[in-house]
Amino acid sequence: MADFNKEGLGNVLFVAISVCLVCSILVSSAAVMLKPQQQINQELDRKQNILRAAGMLSADSITDSEGRGVEELFERFRVRAVNLQTGEYTDAVDVESYDQAKASRVIAASRNLETAEDIATLGRREHVALVYLLETEQGALDKVVLPVRGYGLWGTLFGYLAIEGDLHTIAGLGFYTHKETPGLGGEVDNPDWKALWPGVSLFDESGAPAVRLVKTRSPEGSAAAAFEVDALSGATMTSRGVENLIRFWTGELGYGPFLNKLQAGA
Repeated sequence: MADFNKEGLGNVLFVAISVCLVCSILVSSAAVMLKPQQQINQELDRKQNILRAAGMLSADSITDSEGRGVEELFERFRVRAVNLQTGEYTDAVDVESYDQAKASRVIAASRNLETAEDIATLGRREHVALVYLLETEQGALDKVVLPVRGYGLWGTLFGYLAIEGDLHTIAGLGFYTHKETPGLGGEVDNPDWKALWPGVSLFDESGAPAVRLVKTRSPEGSAAAAFEVDALSGATMTSRGVENLIRFWTGELGYGPFLNKLQAGA
């Protein structure tokens, strides 16, 4: 019998294929085993971002000043699905598993946005969105947290806009994922910049979205100052994107019809 050539092409291919097969099995097994924990972590991160937008958690903490954790704090919210066209609640989706961003890519679950109306550069807008309602112990509306997104300079910013119970005043704004330039547009993550948002008015006297990001603020006490936030230094496109996404999602194509019905007590 001829000696086995361990350096032969056939043997080399056999070893390479075997190693690849073993590695692929290990990677696939690890992915399957870790998926439940990844989903738990993603859900925890979602709740933390909602709580931080609502001012119930600080940026670097997972408990509030009274030691209450994320799950305990989030239990105070009621999560509802809303038909964005009518502004009414709907049971058409499961709020526990519904993904708005994915729905926006499904033709049957979304609508195309014309260029003139697509100020947030979304392409399509889902028919159904989620809202997070926080009530006081007496049952009055305390805050509403809305998922928002829109294009900045390099990609889409995803975040949450919190509105006070008067439905006219911003309670907080935070983004949990974006592709903006660190030190410039990436300053949307800066706690000092995020601290500028609480107290800003959303709508003008006609009820139209009126938030503006400006390089120079109007004099304090003037009518315009109530709607203004400092633009990000050196990040004109990101600032414009943030302004546009807030105006879109609080307007008629976003949560506007829902906020109007909520204001009217419907």
